[in-house]
Amino acid sequence: MTTTHDLLVVPAGSSPDLTPLRELTTVRLVRPEDPLLAQALSDADGLVVWDGFDARIAQAWEAAAPQRLRWVHTSSAGPDRLLFPALRHHPSTLTCSRGVLDTDIAEYVLACALGFLKDLPGTVRLQGEHRWQHRETRSLAGRRALVVGAGSIGTEVARLFSALGVRVDGIVRSARPAVAPFGSFSGPETLADVVGDHDLVLVTAPLSESTRGLLGREVVRRMRPGTIVVNVGRGPVVDEDALLEALQERRIGGVALDVWTREPLAADSPWWDTPGALVSPHLAGDVAGFTARLELLLRDQVARFVAGEPLRHVVDKAHGYVTAPTVAS
Repeated sequence: MTTTHDLLVVPAGSSPDLTPLRELTTVRLVRPEDPLLAQALSDADGLVVWDGFDARIAQAWEAAAPQRLRWVHTSSAGPDRLLFPALRHHPSTLTCSRGVLDTDIAEYVLACALGFLKDLPGTVRLQGEHRWQHRETRSLAGRRALVVGAGSIGTEVARLFSALGVRVDGIVRSARPAVAPFGSFSGPETLADVVGDHDLVLVTAPLSESTRGLLGREVVRRMRPGTIVVNVGRGPVVDEDALLEALQERRIGGVALDVWTREPLAADSPWWDTPGALVSPHLAGDVAGFTARLELLLRDQVARFVAGEPLRHVVDKAHGYVTAPTVAS
């Protein structure tokens, strides 16, 4: 096994602060458009993909030597964009930035749900019209929420909602006894059967072959009237067309989508102007200071890699979710 630790950083957008990393190992920054990307991949022991993913990494991947490149890290909490076929079959260990922004994303989910229940869009609209119109809103306490994807983000969502008097159930990869803050766990095959028992459907699942289209047309059809849907997982996990139709026909109460099948959302999309829709541009976790937190995790991962210690947030590349820690070898 190679004893060097040459780290390649490929930023799709902004780049991380490299100074702390260079205190640990040799670091080279190459942008995706650089014609030297393939050569840099062939010389790298570790690869950091920062601030998004550029398809040119996949195009140059043939140069990534299986006997040398041992570790790949993404600054994203969800690794799906990096799981192109060649990387799936490459022997390198893949890690992601899971857990760093869980509370921030959960707060965003809570804000969306409360915004709909308390009719904040209506209040803003009436304020703009200078209309004093009294009306009733809905309570959060006492309602039931279904979290689709009970990973680290989903668990934090459940913690916040349960603290406010909401009974929270979870959809997990396979049914098992529930643990707090969840009241029950069900497998994905039961989603259509249980969704109608809930007032809030909160999607936090990562994208994988098993979650793609999970919240489909039949699930949407079985939602109870007034249901609020929030998706901060990945766009393809839900059927956007089915949700839009249900919203336009007033069969559900509100839909907040922070992630989309195609990003950015097209300027002529009907989602922008549909009453009851909340459109946001994939920003649920992007709070002030979030980059610094991602950089702290990266520095810890690099230190572990150089020392041959177990890495955090290792991804099962076959299924697209995080497994137990391991050593990149």
